[in-house]
This record gives sequence, structure tokens and C-alpha cells, in this order.
Amino acid sequence: MQLDDLYRQVIMDHYQHPRNQGEIGADALTVDLRNPSCGDEIRLQLQVADGVVCDARFRGAGCSISISSASMMTEAIKGKPLAEALALAQAFRAMMRGEAVDVEQLGELEALQGVSKFPARIKCATLAWQALENAASLAGLEHEHGG
Repeated sequence: MQLDDLYRQVIMDHYQHPRNQGEIGADALTVDLRNPSCGDEIRLQLQVADGVVCDARFRGAGCSISISSASMMTEAIKGKPLAEALALAQAFRAMMRGEAVDVEQLGELEALQGVSKFPARIKCATLAWQALENAASLAGLEHEHGG
């Protein structure tokens, strides 16, 4: 099996069977974002306690890239310190810019690397990550925004 085929399977699996869909509740950090260029939408909710992402859920409407990215992101950040989740967001954005990144750090997210070759789709892939960065700002965690 080709690596591209494996990546497509991972993306389609997350699109067809998104992980962590739903809502946490009223006490969660909540960010609603919309990509005006294509209409993708996401509501990201984080439950953060003692600086750790205890839960991450999303509701979204959009293309396979947008939904898959949100699904993979929520899986990747649950249980991690918020600062570590933001570092992962920076690595993901770097990958979207075509920069070399530590694939060990990205894990399954590496499947979205091919999106970087399609500039019009990068916003689809990064929408959930932008929501994460906005949620971190709501939590009062300072971070550098790249991209």
C-alpha cells in the first residue's frame, strides 16, 4: 500500500467517523469559527483543569479536510497540557507551510501533510487549530501565533 493511500484512508476514516463530536457543556471554553472562503464551520469546546486539556469536543460542518483535522486534533490534545497542545498547533501550522517538522510529535496528524500542496485547502486544515489557539487565549495562556 502506498503511503498516500494510507494517509487518504486515515483522513477519510476521521471524516466518516469523527472522534470527539459533541459538546462538553456551558462551563467549557467555547470558540465558534467559520472559514468565509469555503463555508467550513467549527465549534470547539475545551475543558481545561490545572492547565491540562481534560476534554476536547467539536461540532462542525465542512469538507473532509476540515472535519478530519478537527477530529485528529481533539484526539491529539486530550490529556496534554494546554501549552503542549499549542506547541503541537505551531508544529501543525509549520507543516502546512511546507516546513520540516518532527513527525514523531505530529503522529497521525502527518496524514494531513499533503494539504500543504493545495494552498486553498490549508485554511480548511487549520480552522480547528485556529479555534484551539483562540480557546487558549480565552484561558489566558499567552502564545505566539504563527501563520
